Amino acid sequence: MSSNFKSKKHQCLVFLKLCSSIKHLLQIHAQIHLSALQSDSFIISELVRVSSLSHTKDLTFARTLLLHSSDSSPSTWNMLSRGYASSDSPVESIRVYSEMKRRRIKPNKLTFPFLLNACASFFGLTAGRQIQVDVLKHGFDSDVYVGNNLVHLYGSCKKTSDARKVFDEMLERNVVSWNSVMTALVENGKFSLANECFMEMIDARFCPDETTMVVLLSACVGNLSLGKLVHSQVVVRELDLNCRLGTALVDMYGKSGGLEYARFVFERMCDRNVWTWSAMIVGLAQNGFAEEALQLFSKMKKESSVRPNYVTFLGVLCACSHVGLVEEGYRYFHEMERRHKIKPMMIHYGAMVDILGRAGRLSEAYGFIKKMPFEPDAVVWRTLLSACSVHHDEDGEGIGEKVKKRLIELEPKRSGNLVIVANRFAEARMWDEAAEVRRVMKENKLKKIAGESCLELGGSVHRFFSGYDPRFEYVSMYELLDLFKLHLVSDNHMVSNSNSFS
Repeated sequence: MSSNFKSKKHQCLVFLKLCSSIKHLLQIHAQIHLSALQSDSFIISELVRVSSLSHTKDLTFARTLLLHSSDSSPSTWNMLSRGYASSDSPVESIRVYSEMKRRRIKPNKLTFPFLLNACASFFGLTAGRQIQVDVLKHGFDSDVYVGNNLVHLYGSCKKTSDARKVFDEMLERNVVSWNSVMTALVENGKFSLANECFMEMIDARFCPDETTMVVLLSACVGNLSLGKLVHSQVVVRELDLNCRLGTALVDMYGKSGGLEYARFVFERMCDRNVWTWSAMIVGLAQNGFAEEALQLFSKMKKESSVRPNYVTFLGVLCACSHVGLVEEGYRYFHEMERRHKIKPMMIHYGAMVDILGRAGRLSEAYGFIKKMPFEPDAVVWRTLLSACSVHHDEDGEGIGEKVKKRLIELEPKRSGNLVIVANRFAEARMWDEAAEVRRVMKENKLKKIAGESCLELGGSVHRFFSGYDPRFEYVSMYELLDLFKLHLVSDNHMVSNSNSFS
């Protein structure tokens, strides 16, 4: 090999390292052709790496390069697969793998984590199961990174039992393995199982990290005692209260009613981002501290460089709703798009309907819905119907009737809608119509969803449903309630008798 050829190759490699735009990349590619280096496998590999994984990436260009090359190195194909896995078209990663198989390029242990991550991104359960078969065929089922991504895939596809099965069968585990299975459980609402998994992790002498605590805190929402316990673990293990962990704590305390603790953490955080401010604003608004929430929003805009996002404005609109600030609600709603270029989402329109509905401005709320730039969902209509039930005396234009009809058109088989309709008929003393709605429910075997309340006691959340629950641990509670009822009846009887004698 001549020294001139070597120097040209070195020059091209240096250019690739300094590449800062797709335009530069194309110029380097042209130089590679002029230097007759287009068949050099290392040069092709570097071109694919830069066009797949750098900030100047162009995946179509990288793919064209590979398809027109004779490169049979799995690492080069893995780079393209990895690029697609983190792109807006993760399914293309599977197609790249199919081309690898067609060319009989043998995958290595780094091939499968990217593919499984891609499947998780587009919820490709079938494709993921097929990849798992290839994992077993090539003998990579004992690799910890493959196992972690399999757990993540099944969690993303709501297959928690499969995620747990893969985890239980892993010969080697690391902290990421435990975090992956806990994330799978938390994201699918299996909070108690996630907490049990954490205790297993401690028993197995693994040291939880920041991610473990963030995942656990999201499982503690609504359970203040358990949230405090996880916070104590953060303190005991001397984990740094960075922006991510601090935000998770503020969010948990805000959603669990521990506003004093949320304030405490928030005030002591050195680094706050938009999610931190939003978590505090939403927490205050949802717990009845609407004015403080709006003051904090003003403080965020004046004293920090943080720009509000869609969650921030949701908290602000929620605060306006709680204190009946209709005009301010309108102002913030329009400020979102006009000043901050945030396009209002369905949830923001619903919040604005709630503001108008709570203020009894039913006709205005109905007009607001009709002017929405997209089709309102059932939640928006249900918000207005609920307001119509509260302010039925002010519903002179029959807004409730219009909303009721639209809601039944959208969700004809949702029992909750029919119950609301039947109750509205009953309130208007339209007994035949109310009976007809309940007859339709009975014929279609639609049952009213039982009322539910929760009680946190000793770190556990107990759920109670209306009606009799035959579970053994509840029998003694019913007996106690019966005793209270007996005392109340007896007391009322004594009071009525004493009144009759006086």
